[in-house]
Amino acid sequence: MEFKKLEIEPEGSWVKQKFGTPHAKKTIIYIALGAVAGLVYFYFTEGKQIENITSGEIFKSMLVGGFFGFFITNSPCARGKC
Repeated sequence: MEFKKLEIEPEGSWVKQKFGTPHAKKTIIYIALGAVAGLVYFYFTEGKQIENITSGEIFKSMLVGGFFGFFITNSPCARGKC
């Protein structure tokens, strides 16, 4: 019997390997949608008094919305493990 050495090299860059999967794309989309939803929520609840708005408050709302988007796609129940 004769065996040949099998050389396996990863395809593409590290970024393409990590963010090219369907689950990663879905996670990124849900984070973006959550951030937009956080911005809309901030505008309708506190943003109508424009003179008192700081960029930190807007960023916090977008961060919380993005976290909810991340949690929706990566929670144990979303992955079928609950």
